[in-house]
Amino acid sequence: MNLKLRLTILSFLQFFVWGAWLITMANFWFGTKHWDGTQFGAVFGTMGIASIFMPTLIGIIADRWINAERMFFALQILYGITLFILPHSADPNSFFSVMLVAMCFYMPTLALANSISYTILKNSDLDVVKDFPPIRVWGTVGFIVAMWITNLTGNKATEGQFYIGGIAAIVLGIYALTLPKCPPQKLIDKSAPLIEQFGLNAFKLFGSYKMALFFVFSMLLGAALQLTNAYGDVFLSEFAHFPKYADSFVVQRSTIIMSISQVSETLFILAIPFFLKKFGIKKVMLMAMFAWVLRFGFFAYGVPDGYGLSLIILSCVVYGMAFDFFNISGSLFVETTTDKKIRSSAQGLFMMMTNGFGAVFGSYAAGWAIDKFFTHKFTTASDLSTYLETTPDNATFLEILKNSFNSAVNPDGTLSSIVMVKDWQNIWLSFAAYALVLTILFAILFKHKHEPQDVSSIKH
Repeated sequence: MNLKLRLTILSFLQFFVWGAWLITMANFWFGTKHWDGTQFGAVFGTMGIASIFMPTLIGIIADRWINAERMFFALQILYGITLFILPHSADPNSFFSVMLVAMCFYMPTLALANSISYTILKNSDLDVVKDFPPIRVWGTVGFIVAMWITNLTGNKATEGQFYIGGIAAIVLGIYALTLPKCPPQKLIDKSAPLIEQFGLNAFKLFGSYKMALFFVFSMLLGAALQLTNAYGDVFLSEFAHFPKYADSFVVQRSTIIMSISQVSETLFILAIPFFLKKFGIKKVMLMAMFAWVLRFGFFAYGVPDGYGLSLIILSCVVYGMAFDFFNISGSLFVETTTDKKIRSSAQGLFMMMTNGFGAVFGSYAAGWAIDKFFTHKFTTASDLSTYLETTPDNATFLEILKNSFNSAVNPDGTLSSIVMVKDWQNIWLSFAAYALVLTILFAILFKHKHEPQDVSSIKH
């Protein structure tokens, strides 16, 4: 089989096993289990917690002792098994614990998959900058296919989404063993200091002002990266609370709408080589940061019909630039500015900052802020119906009140139980303001001169 095709299959399955549940987990959490937002922020933060130490640790092992493809095999098999266990959790705390284990197995495979692809391409004397993006784009396709399968099979709020991901992960693990071998580089002398023996010298990158600043902004932007993954689908699904939108396509097929974001990714991934060579690392990263401002801003004013629907679609379109331009250009930046002895460790460090510290900060802060500042509590039918743009006697409103909020209208007009509704517009506007501040600070503080030969050198 063609080498690029083999790596394409790797990329497709790598993101399929994540996309099967990542976007729809919130529907399982809020819609099926009826657990709260702060706890959900903690559960979504497990990806960040695992990314703080696992990618770096696995990168060190792959650099020093074990073939990368064998390590990848073991992690995917264990991840798949854990996904089968996850939906049987009886409460939020047990769900958190099992999800944390699953993420400890999965998150390091993101950086490991990149390292495997880079190694195989270089060993075959291929151009990483030119050949990797078209391969990586199929990871996004895999993510889209998984989302569609989950939604169209009626599993977006059920445990089935985790079973789909688990089966695919086991298949992926076995497939990894068929790839060309990626043995440890073993470029570090056995007489070297202990810190170098264990690959911990990758942390010395923080001694460089430019690298330290890059990692700090990676962390801060990482706080924004997962927010739409965590809340995007449930945001669209909760338009079902509005009688006039309850039966809209956006509500019924929210995951399909969200998949436009991943379709956009496929286009922007293919554009990365041109943008990197034309504008350089810094400008590409700035484009990504400003795209996050637009992503959140468009969501803030989006609704399921008319002009508002156009904004939702535009938000999904700019997501491709927001996500890919930073993640992939950042990964290639690390590849060009670090010594080959510690590249796997350095890639793990990049993942640790974005999907680790950044995601933990973003998940916990967002979950807490949404519960404390952006959740409205209603005690009367008139106030709630006004907010939902309807009337207290509307039949659909009364049905939504019963089925979605487990409440009813008392004879005096009060509600039988307090109804809590998230203020999505201000949630997204606050996220947009955060991304805008980051963009401005990065433009001022990060100094990096565009050298076309730096990008070209990745292929060697």
